[in-house]
Amino acid sequence: MRVIIFLLLASAVNAFTKISTARASVTLLQASPKSKAVPYLEAPKNIPADAPGYAGFDPVGFTDNWLEKDWSQQIVPDIWTEGGAPSRSMPITTIQWMQEAEIKHGRVAMLAFLGWVAVDFGVRFPGSAPVTGSITSSLAAHDAAVANGSMGMLLLISFVIELAGGAAIYEQAKGSGRQVGDFSFDPLGFGKNAAALKKYKENEIANGRAAMLGFSGVVTAAAAFPDQHFPGFGAF
Repeated sequence: MRVIIFLLLASAVNAFTKISTARASVTLLQASPKSKAVPYLEAPKNIPADAPGYAGFDPVGFTDNWLEKDWSQQIVPDIWTEGGAPSRSMPITTIQWMQEAEIKHGRVAMLAFLGWVAVDFGVRFPGSAPVTGSITSSLAAHDAAVANGSMGMLLLISFVIELAGGAAIYEQAKGSGRQVGDFSFDPLGFGKNAAALKKYKENEIANGRAAMLGFSGVVTAAAAFPDQHFPGFGAF
């Protein structure tokens, strides 16, 4: 009888231990931060939660790679610095590099979407009728620009702008402490108020992401239905 009672008590203790362990696991699982964009996935560990446009979205895990990489070394190698010694005080991290790329692509996409839609609606530069008179859509404008040689001039202008913008990133690579996406361009003074600047950064990221998706969609639709202009409702 004593043996039976001891075994029953041991079983009860063992069962209680399993339940406690299970409850602890559930508690830990519930306590792990979840993504705002995809609630059933864990939030990325390496993206700052206070970053503009943060939504905890990185299902592929891009931000888990190359964490130890200093991208400033790709822009200003140590051999270019005075005496061969690094002069930078702050490295360009992988997260910053990705943020820089997203902001740049978002800005380009916003301008591209606006330009595409404007041409489809018939907007032309004053005095350009002899050249653009036969162009009926943005899709046709690309081929026409390649044919008449103006595409080369556009690429040259883009190259010059890219060089000018790269100067800021060059200084950041040397340790200037530049903020991601900051090119000191604020002619209307929107950034004078810190609270307003934070809001504008959020808006820029959101609109840039929407523009990247929108431009991809409008180009795909134009290629699929070349006889239609934006918004292309006649194709449906």
